Amino acid sequence: MKTLICSFLILTGLFLVAGSAGDCDGKCMDQANTLSEMFALAGIGLTLMIAGLLPLAISDSERD
Repeated sequence: MKTLICSFLILTGLFLVAGSAGDCDGKCMDQANTLSEMFALAGIGLTLMIAGLLPLAISDSERD
């Protein structure tokens, strides 16, 4: 169950980081995110990925 939750956190964080800019190749720049919104979304995404990665890394090191 822990692996499923951690994997979900990592995947959600990856999607947030990948879509943080919110632009569409210049065709709709009026709807794109500002720099502060982009950095906030990227920061939240990185935090989610780290929060999902740490428990998996710690549990792997305890098995050895």
